[in-house]
Amino acid sequence: MSEEDSRPIRLSCRHVWKIFGEGTGQLVPPGGQVDDVDGVISGLNEQGLIPAVCDVSFDVRQREIFVIMGLSGSGKSTVVRCLSRLIEPTAGSVVIDDKDLLKLTDRELIEVRRHKMGMVFQSFGLLPHLSVLDNVAYPLRVQGMARGERDTKAREMVELVGLGGREHAFPRELSGGMQQRVGIARSLAVEPDIWFLDEPFSALDPLIRRQMQDEFLRLQDVLHKTIVFITHDFLEALRVADHIAILREGKVVQIDTPANVVLNPVDDYVAEFTRDVPRAKVVTAGSIAETAQPGLDASEGVAATETVEDLLPRLAGRNRPLPVVDANGTVTGQVSGDGVLRALAAGG
Repeated sequence: MSEEDSRPIRLSCRHVWKIFGEGTGQLVPPGGQVDDVDGVISGLNEQGLIPAVCDVSFDVRQREIFVIMGLSGSGKSTVVRCLSRLIEPTAGSVVIDDKDLLKLTDRELIEVRRHKMGMVFQSFGLLPHLSVLDNVAYPLRVQGMARGERDTKAREMVELVGLGGREHAFPRELSGGMQQRVGIARSLAVEPDIWFLDEPFSALDPLIRRQMQDEFLRLQDVLHKTIVFITHDFLEALRVADHIAILREGKVVQIDTPANVVLNPVDDYVAEFTRDVPRAKVVTAGSIAETAQPGLDASEGVAATETVEDLLPRLAGRNRPLPVVDANGTVTGQVSGDGVLRALAAGG
């Protein structure tokens, strides 16, 4: 079992449905499990109901970035709102650390949201009359934390997201990227176990968006959060995801690693969805490694997870292969310029 697979499950979503309209209970039981999902969807449509999320199941492991994506109207944002019960699911279960959120009382749910969940949305949602510091401290104020303690914690979060010195600025005095950093700092102030991000960077221009992705990955390296990340941008998903779930019309089509989603799509929909993704961004050293020649220097080694895009600068002008090494620094194979070209020419 790999290190990733051995991590404990922090969030488990099972047979979750969200149906808009009246009279849904006749077709979908409370547990959400049905034998004929397509038949149920057809029946709901005939009744004039809208099945926005249909029998969605997945697990998110500790410290994992789990990306949910799909085209507009696929149900991805509805799913993440069901996970936090911002929208009440029609059926199914959402379990966080052995607690089914759908069975919690309002008071219990509020406590879970205050202490275990952080949320960042496309709309920054900053309070315009509050300074950066007070915006970040606001959820701690709601918790009842004393002023001095919450200001100290908020200052730590402001520094963490690179806004030191702007504590007393107001949202109108900040750029879009800075405002999103404030939103991220605010969501982190409560030290959440699970972090929900719903297209957090899609309102930003491309350059700022790339910088925010870098910042997000830096924060994850420091904080090791369990994250559910919503996006419609596949290149963004490739940068951040450990696993990707692709939705179509409210149903999960494929759950896999980014590389497998691109290289081994389960159907034509996924293949079309990923058609324009550059293979160099997903083909890894481990997937194209050959038997290692004797005498390779392990100190020059590359990890099996490094992509061809990362390898190309190191292979340029080099007439000998690069060793592929495991976590212990042991040579397990080799990659060469010719091997990379063959892999790309073969479509991965």
